[in-house]
Amino acid sequence: MGICGTWVGLAVLSKWLDSMTLEGFCNLSDSMIPRNLPEVFLKLRAGRAGSLGAAVQPLAELLRRRSPCPWGHGPARLASSHGALLPSLPSPPVPPACRSPSRSSTRGHPGAGAPVRGRRLGGAGRAGQGAAERGGGGSRMREARFRDNFWSTDLTSTVGYDSIIQHLNDGRKNCKEFEDFLKERAIIEEKYGKELINLSKKKPCGQTELNTLKRSLDVFKQQIDNVGQGHIQLAQTLREEAKKMEDFREKQKLHRKKIELIMEAIHKNRNLQYKKTMEAKRLYEQRCRDKDEAEQAVHRNANLVTQKQQEKLFLKLAQTKSALEDTDRSYQQSVTTMEKIRDEWQNEHIKACEFFETQECERINYFRNALWLHVNQLSLGCVQNDEKYEEIRKSLEMCSIEKDVDFFVNLRKTGSLAPAPVVYENYYNAQRNVTPARSPAPVPISRRGPLPTPTSAPGEPDYATVDGYSLVHF
Repeated sequence: MGICGTWVGLAVLSKWLDSMTLEGFCNLSDSMIPRNLPEVFLKLRAGRAGSLGAAVQPLAELLRRRSPCPWGHGPARLASSHGALLPSLPSPPVPPACRSPSRSSTRGHPGAGAPVRGRRLGGAGRAGQGAAERGGGGSRMREARFRDNFWSTDLTSTVGYDSIIQHLNDGRKNCKEFEDFLKERAIIEEKYGKELINLSKKKPCGQTELNTLKRSLDVFKQQIDNVGQGHIQLAQTLREEAKKMEDFREKQKLHRKKIELIMEAIHKNRNLQYKKTMEAKRLYEQRCRDKDEAEQAVHRNANLVTQKQQEKLFLKLAQTKSALEDTDRSYQQSVTTMEKIRDEWQNEHIKACEFFETQECERINYFRNALWLHVNQLSLGCVQNDEKYEEIRKSLEMCSIEKDVDFFVNLRKTGSLAPAPVVYENYYNAQRNVTPARSPAPVPISRRGPLPTPTSAPGEPDYATVDGYSLVHF
């Protein structure tokens, strides 16, 4: 960011901040605050804006006043999210643990530093704390909690607890499904990698090519082999990630089992005591009715029965009163015990809900990170494959058509003279007009020497003429 651009950014930020009261600024959600606000301060801190430090002070002061506001992870969300940025602008921002990942974020592979799109997410503990405060990585504060929303007016009902357990079991099942997905993907990647290696080694591909194109084909086959090796390595990585997911799932199951056993015992004890209390209440009410009936009998028969019958009525009334006192004491003791057990159950239910909520936040965070890491691994594989393909392209750039043609000509040439053309010869024209050239008489090859020159006898003429023909006499 240059000085001019920084001035423009400061002007926009200043106008935006000046239009708000402190209360309104404190109540803003993350989505309403410019995402490049900390970046402007970082650019200024790095000295890229020169003398603009003084212009930043009003903004820093307002953000410092903003920091005690309840925003996200308790107080000072912005201050905790961006380190010590507000007081003196000395340090770079730290991404919040539960902020939703952005597709336009910086490139980086978790734990590998590879050029893969995505921002590394926080660890399970860190995201567990953040997810306990925020829901689904959203921008608003999460108010819904397990401890406040899974009760029932029926004391013996476990519908809220059962709903939480069912959700946790479903989450565990989802983790198992993703684990199986990774294992299946690993099998596919390994099979594909082996097939590529076999293809590059066994299948002929331009084996009679010459010179530069032959070298490019050799690079091509070697890089395809490397791509296959990369897929095999990716398969091993996916198996390791599946094993981590399995360990995490089993670890959560083990910890949750302890809480479930405690809750099962408390539920059993609570239900048993509630049953006893209801039985004590029933007996108490029955003794109350017996006492009332005995009193009514005494009053009705006060002047109608004999002395002996009156004594029996008074004895029965005394017995019902004594039984009522006993059942009343027993009922009160049962209610007191029930109240103690109810308080214990409520406390344990709250603790269990908080524990289960923490586990669910950790599971969601771990699952999200696992998905994020899996996608980054796939992106990293694509980047590495593209680097291998780039080597092929570089070798193809070195391929020269002229050199390959010249190389073939020099290696396999057969001659530079073409055969003479075939001429049309008319048979009749050749008989009349064309005197065929006689071939020179071949010199006879004989073993004898040359014949002697003949001579004429004395007195004989050298020649005799008969009808115009000459005859030579030997």
